[in-house]
Amino acid sequence: MSKIYILHENDEWTNHLTKRLDELELPFETWHLDQGIVDLTAEPPEGVFYNRMSASSHTRNHRFAPELAGGVLSWLELYGRTVFNGSRALNLEISKVNQYTALERNGIQTPKTIGAVGRENIIEAAKRLGNIPFITKHNRAGKGLGVQLFYSIEGLEEYINGPDFEEPVDGITLIQQYIQAPEPFITRAEFVGGKFVYAVKVDTSEGFELCPADACRIDDLYCPVGEESGEAPMFEILNESEIDKEQISRYEAFLKDSGIDVAGIEFIRDVNGEVYTYDVNTNTNYNSDAEAKAEKYGMLELAKFLGNALEETKKIMN
Repeated sequence: MSKIYILHENDEWTNHLTKRLDELELPFETWHLDQGIVDLTAEPPEGVFYNRMSASSHTRNHRFAPELAGGVLSWLELYGRTVFNGSRALNLEISKVNQYTALERNGIQTPKTIGAVGRENIIEAAKRLGNIPFITKHNRAGKGLGVQLFYSIEGLEEYINGPDFEEPVDGITLIQQYIQAPEPFITRAEFVGGKFVYAVKVDTSEGFELCPADACRIDDLYCPVGEESGEAPMFEILNESEIDKEQISRYEAFLKDSGIDVAGIEFIRDVNGEVYTYDVNTNTNYNSDAEAKAEKYGMLELAKFLGNALEETKKIMN
C-alpha cells in the first residue's frame, strides 16, 4: 500500500507530525535512521517520502544518521520516488557554509562568515574577519551548538586554548559577524511545500540557544519554551501586516532553487534596519503555545501537504 514515509532520527520531534497524520487518517510509516541498511539491489516502496534528518543528531548519539539518510535519499531519488527535503536539502541542513553560499547566490544577505579547521586557524579567521564583537558557531549545528559571543581576540584565544572549547562534529568552526539588533528578538519564517505559513517573533533576551519546539533539550537544560518573559511570550506569531512580503518572496525563490520543501528560516534586523539571514532549518519544529494563540498550526499544514502529495502519486500510479 502506498503511504507517507518519514525519515528521521528523533521520535520526540516526529510525534507531533504523526499525531496530525493520525487525525487526518493518513497512512504512514516512520523510518528511524540512527542505523540501518541501504539495499541498492532492491526497489523502494511506493509512496511519498519526507526527510526530517537533523544536523544535531550527534548530540543524541546518532552520529552517522545524516550520512545514512543521505544514502537512503539517493536511493529513493534514483528510483524517482516523490521525496520532500531530499538530498540537496540535507546538504544544506548539515552545513551552514552550504546554507550561506546558497542564500547569497539567491541575493539574500547573510552575516560575514569565515570557516576554519584547526585552533590556530580559528584565531586567524577571527583576525581576518575584522569585526568586534563576533560569534563562533559550529558548521554542522542546531540547538545553538558552539555559539559563543566574543568582544576580543584575546577572549577567543583563551576559549580556544582552554578546556571549554567545543570541537565541531565535522571539524569546521564558523567565525561570524555579530549582528546587534535594536531590540532582543529574531524572526523565524515557516514554510511548507515551499510556501509561507507564518512568521514567529522569538525573544532572544535569554541568550543564543533558542529552539521553538516543545521538545527541545540543550545539554541538560530545557529551553524556556512557552514560558512568559515579563508580559510578552518568548514565541509569538506575527500578524500578516507585520510581514515583509518581498522578503518572503525571496525566501520562497531560494527554497525552490535549493530543493527545499519544508523549512524555518531565521533572520535578524540590525540597528540600521538591514536584514541578515543566518539559519535555514529543514527539520523545523513549532511551538504549540504560540500556534494555539494565533490558531495557526504548522504540523497540521505539513500533514495536509503530505496527504495531498500522496493522493497525487496515487493518481499517477493509476
